Amino acid sequence: MKKSILFFMIACCFVFLLTGCTKDEMVDHYNQTLQEAGDDNLTKDSKLQGKRSLGTDSYVGSYSADYDGFTGTETLFGGTALERDGGNEVEVTCKLNISKGAAKVVFESGTNDPEVLIESTGETSRTIKLPSASNYIAVKSDGFTGSVKLEIK
Repeated sequence: MKKSILFFMIACCFVFLLTGCTKDEMVDHYNQTLQEAGDDNLTKDSKLQGKRSLGTDSYVGSYSADYDGFTGTETLFGGTALERDGGNEVEVTCKLNISKGAAKVVFESGTNDPEVLIESTGETSRTIKLPSASNYIAVKSDGFTGSVKLEIK
């Protein structure tokens, strides 16, 4: 985590203590700060290969892209929260079409190894439980020509 964000969170805790916030209010403010910091880890819309539409928060929405020899990582959905307002489960539906190169859609959470959701041409759908940590869905590719469609609810 960036030092400035850590410093900000520590400073907020002291402010909350001095202003008489309740424990629940402090946790809520801390959770909101985590969520804002987590949104900074998403790939900016202007840098994406395709079109992303966010839903009620940065954890849900849709993404569609056609790739032509793309190598890199696009972090599309997710964030960092103790508890997500929309609940701690999301339904991920993904369609991947690989014409050339390699690509995979992964779920990354906290310090766990990334979980590959799909890495060959086809479709998949599954429910993912989001722990109290950083949780992201990303496309990782190497010389990838093809397409990706994601729907997360």
